[in-house]
Amino acid sequence: MGCMLTSCPQVCYCKGQCDSRSPVSGRFATAFKPVISIFPPWTVIFQGQTVELTCNVPPFYTPKKIKWFLGTEISNETPMNTLEVTESGEYRCQAQGSPLSNPVHLVFSTASLILQAPLSVFEGDSVRLRCQEMAKVALTTVKFYKNGILILSSESSIFNIDNASVKDNGAYHCTGYKQNHIPVSSNTVEIQVQELFPRPVLTASPSQPTEGSPMTLTCETELSQERSAILLQFCFFRDDQTLIPGCSSSPEYQITAMRTKDSGSYWCEAKAMIHKIKKQSLSFQIHVQSEFIPVSHPVLTLSTPEARVHEGDVATLYCEVQRGSPCILYQFYHKDILLWDKLVPSGKASYSFPVTAQHSGNYHCTASNDFSHQRSGAVSLSVIVPVSRPVLTLRAPRTQAVVGDMVELHCEALRGSPPILYHFYHEDVTLGNSSAPSGGGVSFSISLTTEHSGSYSCDANNGRRTQCSDTVSLSVMVPVSRPILTLRAPRVKAVVGDMVELHCEALRGSPPILYQFYREDVTLGSSSAPSGGGASFNLSLTTEHSGNYSCEADNGLGAQRSNVETLKVTVPVSCPVLTLRAFRTQAVVGDVVELHCEALTGSPPILYRFYHEDVILGSNSAPFGGGAYFNFSLTTEHSGNYSCEADNGLGAQCSEVVTLSIPGLTGNRSGPIATGVTGGLLSVVSLVTGALLLYCWLSRKADRRLASDLSRSPSNSDPQEPTYHNVPAWIELQPVYSNVNPRGGDVVYSEVWSSQGENKYAAASAPALLRHQGSTVIYSQVKVASAPASRTQLLASSAPHR
Repeated sequence: MGCMLTSCPQVCYCKGQCDSRSPVSGRFATAFKPVISIFPPWTVIFQGQTVELTCNVPPFYTPKKIKWFLGTEISNETPMNTLEVTESGEYRCQAQGSPLSNPVHLVFSTASLILQAPLSVFEGDSVRLRCQEMAKVALTTVKFYKNGILILSSESSIFNIDNASVKDNGAYHCTGYKQNHIPVSSNTVEIQVQELFPRPVLTASPSQPTEGSPMTLTCETELSQERSAILLQFCFFRDDQTLIPGCSSSPEYQITAMRTKDSGSYWCEAKAMIHKIKKQSLSFQIHVQSEFIPVSHPVLTLSTPEARVHEGDVATLYCEVQRGSPCILYQFYHKDILLWDKLVPSGKASYSFPVTAQHSGNYHCTASNDFSHQRSGAVSLSVIVPVSRPVLTLRAPRTQAVVGDMVELHCEALRGSPPILYHFYHEDVTLGNSSAPSGGGVSFSISLTTEHSGSYSCDANNGRRTQCSDTVSLSVMVPVSRPILTLRAPRVKAVVGDMVELHCEALRGSPPILYQFYREDVTLGSSSAPSGGGASFNLSLTTEHSGNYSCEADNGLGAQRSNVETLKVTVPVSCPVLTLRAFRTQAVVGDVVELHCEALTGSPPILYRFYHEDVILGSNSAPFGGGAYFNFSLTTEHSGNYSCEADNGLGAQCSEVVTLSIPGLTGNRSGPIATGVTGGLLSVVSLVTGALLLYCWLSRKADRRLASDLSRSPSNSDPQEPTYHNVPAWIELQPVYSNVNPRGGDVVYSEVWSSQGENKYAAASAPALLRHQGSTVIYSQVKVASAPASRTQLLASSAPHR
């Protein structure tokens, strides 16, 4: 008798002869296609590097030439199967007579940081992602992200994925941090984990054997061409019993003579031993045929009487007829789409499957044999989908969250039967909750303060179970406050030569903070504070450092400027110059003599003290510079040594001693200072000639110094007043008293000059010893000094002796 085909074309029923068609058609074999491999094994490399492409062909295939394509154009033709490239683009290769290989896309990057990943990733692979920096870039910390979520932060530039699977699919990138804490981000790499081999399909030949006939089982699958060297093992099963001990490298298993007891559910398993990947085929019902009876109307039942199951549960459909001769073909349908068919000798058949959301709806079954075909009534199944692990997203108005920003936390489970209740957490403390009655996730908003930095998470629950999201870190940046500039000096008054520290500190602000220092709005320098505490800048003071100082703090969220601080650099006083001034040509006892003391350098106010023979006469302050004065009425006791002292709080300085002598006093000490000049001349006539000769010699010597001394002589003294002092520039007026003691000599010359008044300014500016033209010696005395003259024996010198 011939074969009778049912509505399912894969199966026929007959006695004695059967078609060998399998319940699932199609094989996985594909035509040979070259495969490109690369070295180094990265698809993104730095510009300037070289990548070697290899066009892999089967060992038995030896083409004479390999064609290389860049885009759609042939870029090269090589006798070997390798090619070195340095240009970005999509490369393919073609062996003689073969189709084009799959494309390989290379990127030669100019970025300072790149993320490198393998060309392809398969199930079970150990994958290495490398965050590679250019040679000149030094990184202190590397962070890896998947789909924008931080997954690793360490000092290592390597991220490993062990035993890759579909869960590792996603977009990866990395960020590196330099010594100056500035982040650098890499490119994004898409990781798509490919199947090492598809789920196997079990076929039987013949598919419905008769008693005594042989049957061959074939477990069909195929490795990816890029992993064709991996060895697969195959195992065969009937009703959960292994047909042969262990597994075999052969995908076929033969039963020489089928018996009735060999009827049952057959399936196979393929596994890659190295990667520990194993996959099972769907089960395949085989019935060893005997006699035939028409089938009755089938009844379809569910394993759950409430017809409600949760996703992930295993549901079982039962289809049963009360009568029917073997073999009976049962077929299961969901919304009129064939799910599965089983051939059983008699009784009932079942179909089990893990439930997903798509399994909701109506089901029915059919039963057929050689004599009839019957359909069951419909059964409805409702699937409750547990929530998936929710995804928490932080939505901020800018890349870096700042105090005062409004941040939205959005929590969403991509799968799950509504309604879903969401909870939000900050460091395990509940922030709030919200329900999504029809899916789509919920949001929670917060106005940021510094306390909001930390880890956030959420959970989702629809009554089946609670799922928690991954934690998401939020770092809230604080803009810098107005910094405070402090000038730190070793003493109350800053003095030339002191080391002054300028310290700038913002009391609030997220580090790192860059500080800039200014003097009169001119930048002095800058310094970074990576972890707070402010920054300092040191100055070694000169007089030019007086002025206004300020500083600026900036952490990338807006610069702030400090108040202005004024620095006044104080100069210690120099040795003062003491000058004695009288108010008539010839000072008389009872006249007022003025002492003038002045330090030519030194910051005011300066306190001046006047001394006679180390006894203080008085003091006076010069608040704005210019020296100070002290007047006294002249008596005979005022002969002697005078000095003064200047002090501005940084150390007192003393002047040179000026000796005031009142010669020619008679018994009546109230007479004029210069009385008896004529008598003195008569008593020393014999010495005049010698004095004149010495004078001429001294005049010639002094003339040579006149030009340089005139340029330093002040012009603001009154030339009408006799002046006694220790600085040559202050020698003015007439008469002039001068004691000259040549260096290393024992002779003292005392002279009194009478200066004619035709040029009072010239007379005031030139030393008295040099003003010999138009002047007359009115008194001269020469005496031998056995020892150096004391200061009380000499009048104030009109010029420093050299």
